[in-house]
Amino acid sequence: MKQPQVPSYYRATATPYAPYAPLQGRHEARVVVVGGGYAGLNTALGLAERGVRDVVLLEREQVGFGASGRNGGFVFAGYSLGEQALLDQLGATRARALFDLTTAAVRRIRERMAKYAIACDAVDEGVIWANWFRDPAVLRRRQQLLAEHYDTHWEWLSQGELRERVRSPRYADGLYERNALHLHPLNYATGLAAAAAGLGVRVHEDSEVWRLRREGAHWRLDTPHGELLAEQVVLACGGYLAGLRRDIDRAVLPIATYVMATEPLGERLDDCLRTRAAVYDTRFAFDYYRPLPDTRLLWGGRISIRNRSPQAVKRLLRRDLLRVFPQLDGVRVDYAWSGLMSYARHQMPQLGSDGHGLWWAQAFGGHGLAPTCAAGELLAAAIAEGDDGWKRFADYGLASVHKPLGFLAAQAGYWWQEGNDWLKTRLEG
Repeated sequence: MKQPQVPSYYRATATPYAPYAPLQGRHEARVVVVGGGYAGLNTALGLAERGVRDVVLLEREQVGFGASGRNGGFVFAGYSLGEQALLDQLGATRARALFDLTTAAVRRIRERMAKYAIACDAVDEGVIWANWFRDPAVLRRRQQLLAEHYDTHWEWLSQGELRERVRSPRYADGLYERNALHLHPLNYATGLAAAAAGLGVRVHEDSEVWRLRREGAHWRLDTPHGELLAEQVVLACGGYLAGLRRDIDRAVLPIATYVMATEPLGERLDDCLRTRAAVYDTRFAFDYYRPLPDTRLLWGGRISIRNRSPQAVKRLLRRDLLRVFPQLDGVRVDYAWSGLMSYARHQMPQLGSDGHGLWWAQAFGGHGLAPTCAAGELLAAAIAEGDDGWKRFADYGLASVHKPLGFLAAQAGYWWQEGNDWLKTRLEG
C-alpha cells in the first residue's frame, strides 16, 4: 500500500486560509498573471498598489505550491550570478544598478510585512557566511568587492567570534550580513496573496492554464472550467513550467533542491547555534540552515536534476548535518522535502516582453525572495506606467538551455564543483 506523503514543515505549520475558488466561466481582465509564486504574487500586488484593479492571478495548485513555499526562507540582496561576475559582465555602473534593485527589494519586503501584517515568523537578525576552508582570502575578496562596488558592508567574524555564534569546529571565520532576514516562505506567499486580494486582485487556485493564444487584440487563456480574455499576460511559473510558450520554457532548467527540519531540539539547539541569524557556507555546494521558532533546525543544500523521496532527502541531508554538528548525532528528522527552482544558463533572472502584451519573469535560481520582489516591481511599473526599467535585464534573455543535454551539463557541472570542494577540503587536512 502506498504510504501518504509527509508534508513539508512549511505546509504542516502554515497558517490556514480560505482557499481561492477555481476560475469558472468566461471573464475579461486588463492583466492576467499565471503563477502563484513570488514572481506572480509580487507582480499582481505591485499592479494593485499602482491602482490597476482589473488583475487576475491563476495558480495551477495552491498559492506558494512551488519553490516559493519550499525554500530556505533567506532574504538577502544579490543574484545567483555572483557580484564579481556581474561586475565583469556589465561594468561598475550597470552592475551596481541591478544589485541595488535587490537591496531595495529587501527593504520593500520588510515594509510589506508591516503594512499588510503578514505573519511569517520573520527573524530580522542577518545572515552569516561561514568559511568552510582555512584560507580567508575568499572572504576578504568578497568583503572588499561589496564595499568598493556595491556600497555594502559585511562585518568580519574571526574564528573565535564565529564559534561563539555557530558551535561547530568545521568553520574557520566568516562574514556577517546585517541587512538580511529569514522567514516562513509559505506564510509569506499566502500573505502576499491576501494583500493582493484585499486590493482587488482576483486570485484563483486549482486553475491550470492549458492553452494561451492570441485572439484579435487580446490574449485568450483557457482553464478546465473557465476562460479569460486579457490585454496583458504575465507568465511567472518558475520551475513548474506551464507549457504555454516553448521559447520561454526552453530557457530554464527546473532544478531540485532539498530541505529538512529536525525534531524540536529544545536546549540542544544552544549546543549548535547561539545566534538567530541564518547561516550558509563558502563552498559551491554549500549547506544552509537556520533556527526555527519551535527550536527545530531547518537544513538545506545540494541541487539535482531530479526530485528525491523524503527518505532519500533525509539520508543525504542528515549526513551533511552531522559533518557540521556532530553533537546532533541521533537527532530525529521530522520533515524532508524537495522543490523545483528555475535556472538559466547565465544565472540571472529573465524578465522580458514580446511587445504585444506578453511578459515573463523566471529563472531566479534559488536566490528568489529579493529578486522576485524586484522583478514584480519592474513588471508592475512597466504595465501600469509604461516604465522601461525592466530593460536593465536585457542582457539576460531567453537563452536556450538545450534540454535534455542541459540537464546533464548542469548535473555534471555541479558534481565537478562538488569534487573541487571535496579536494580542497582534503588538501587542507
